[in-house]
Amino acid sequence: MDARRPRIQSRRRPAKGDGRLDNITVSDIDRATFKTKARGGAVKPSFLTINPEDGLDVLKGLASPIRVSILRLLHASGRLNVNEISRELKLPQSTVATNVQVLEEAGLIATETVKAKKGHQKICSARYDEIIVRFEGDKPQRDANLVEVAMPLGLFTSLEVSAPCGLCSTDGVIGLLDVPDSFLDPNRVQAALVWFGRGYVEYKFPNNAKLLNSSVEWLEFSMELSSEVPGTNLNWPSDITLWVNDVPVGTWTSPGDYGDKRGVYTPNWWKLEGSQYGKLKTWRIGRKGTFIDGVRISDATTSDIDLAGHHSIRMKIGIDDKASHPGGVNIFGKGFGNYDQDIVMRLYLGGGNGR
Repeated sequence: MDARRPRIQSRRRPAKGDGRLDNITVSDIDRATFKTKARGGAVKPSFLTINPEDGLDVLKGLASPIRVSILRLLHASGRLNVNEISRELKLPQSTVATNVQVLEEAGLIATETVKAKKGHQKICSARYDEIIVRFEGDKPQRDANLVEVAMPLGLFTSLEVSAPCGLCSTDGVIGLLDVPDSFLDPNRVQAALVWFGRGYVEYKFPNNAKLLNSSVEWLEFSMELSSEVPGTNLNWPSDITLWVNDVPVGTWTSPGDYGDKRGVYTPNWWKLEGSQYGKLKTWRIGRKGTFIDGVRISDATTSDIDLAGHHSIRMKIGIDDKASHPGGVNIFGKGFGNYDQDIVMRLYLGGGNGR
């Protein structure tokens, strides 16, 4: 166990465990549930994850108490013009205008120029709910024309999920069960199991092909997945779709939610009645279409996802709104399931056959 991890109280999932919630009161659940229902039952925040080497503009934008105060104000109050920011923070308009420009150049705020009673005014709004600076332990693995990047489950940059849903680390449940707002819990970065009934989670991977000025023959995503049902059910089909740069590249129908035996790496505190393991599935996008475990399942190609036009590769996994079998999804990471791996992206650079 990583000694740097903060201690998390273990809370058992009633539908997947023994029917009890330790250390959670009914009033806590009622308040959290009311907050979620007020938002329509699903969470759709906006995250930014950066590496220090590649995000110097963002770090510069944050390196000022005034700019941090502006971001906090915009996050709490919504859209404001420069005069309103100046009045709220009791700062000169010139100071606010200068710092707003820095935040705009860093991509931390969005601005819009609109007509005012006298001339025009700039309306500002915060672009992100949360900013994560990620210090990589190791650089992406590269072997000849292969680049491999492993993404921890909790480092999603966008999401929209609905109950049943939750997150676990290898130590315990993170936040509250079946409350979508728990996906905003800072401890989510430790997630080793993520589940939800509808919606998606999205991850941003570095587009090393663009950085290396190389073409891409194949793009692969590999992860351990199963359906999601309260309890478990070996016969619970679910259509799980993968999107790349907002293009749906292919759907795999999971047969069920597996709880017939303990996962090889699933920790002992997680009750046997809970989801134990999944199937390791690999989506491969090439010039001749998309394949899952070698079987062609769609016409989506590397040209369709326009890798050359993006500095990052956005991968989204979840349940399509039009799915024939919307049976939810479990995503297993390191420390859960049978494969002890995070979400793995592989880029095959040049020299391939496109399949």
